[in-house]
Amino acid sequence: MSLLEVKSLQKIYTTRFGGNQVQALSNVSFSVENGEYLAIMGESGSGKTTLLNILASLDKPTGGEVFLDGNNIVKIKDSEISAFRRDNLGFVFQDFNLLDTFSIQDNIFLPLVLSQKPYEEMNKRLKPLSKKLGIDEILPKYPYEISGGQKQRTAVARALITNPKLILADEPTGALDSKAAMNLLKIFSEINEAGQTILMVTHSIAAASHAKRVLFIKDGEIYNQIYRGSMNNDEMYQKISMTLTVLATGGVKGE
Repeated sequence: MSLLEVKSLQKIYTTRFGGNQVQALSNVSFSVENGEYLAIMGESGSGKTTLLNILASLDKPTGGEVFLDGNNIVKIKDSEISAFRRDNLGFVFQDFNLLDTFSIQDNIFLPLVLSQKPYEEMNKRLKPLSKKLGIDEILPKYPYEISGGQKQRTAVARALITNPKLILADEPTGALDSKAAMNLLKIFSEINEAGQTILMVTHSIAAASHAKRVLFIKDGEIYNQIYRGSMNNDEMYQKISMTLTVLATGGVKGE
C-alpha cells in the first residue's frame, strides 16, 4: 500500500520584480510504498528542494495533490499544519538544526514536549533509541561539545522519537566526513529494515546507493528511476553514476 502519493504536482513562482514566472515543478507524480527507502537526485535547480518543501508541508503547490496515509496535506489548514508535521513527519537536515542551549536529551525531547507528552513517556521512548544510535553517553552534553556524526545521530533520534510515518532527510550526509557519513547511512538502512519509510534528497551518489529506489528529477520533471532489485551498493553506485552522466549531458528521458 502506498504511504505517500504525489499526483500531478506543479509549482510556479512569480518573481518579485517584473512578474516573470518560473516553473519549478511540472506534473510530478510518484508514490512511495510503506517501508520503502527512496532517494531523490537531480542537479541544482532541478526542483528537488521545492518538492521536498511541499512534501514537508512547508510550501504549497500551485497545482496537484499530495496524500500521506490517505490525508491530502495540501488541504490541511495553516492552523493545524505544525501539529500534523509533529505527528506524522520526522526531519533530518544537513546542518542538524540543534539548539545549542539545550542538552542532547532535551533536543531529542523537543517534538514530544511540543506535543505535550508526559516525561515518563518521553524517557521510555528515548532509552532504546539512544542506545541503538550509540548516543546514550552524550545525552547530558550540549551540541557544541560533540562531533558532527554525533550531532547527526542526535537529529535522527529527534526525528524517530515521534514514531513518524515518514522520515524526510535533506542532504543528511552533506556536513559529515566519510566515516560519519557511512555510519549514518548504515543507521538509515537499519531503521528502514525495521520498517521505517525514508525519503532522502541528496547529491551524494554514495548516499543514494543505499536506497531501494532512486528517483531523478530534471527541469522540474521526473526524468528516470532506478530500482535496486538484486543489486548491491557498488552496483547501485555505478548505475546511479551512469544515469547522472546521461542526465547532465542531455540524454533522452527515461533511458
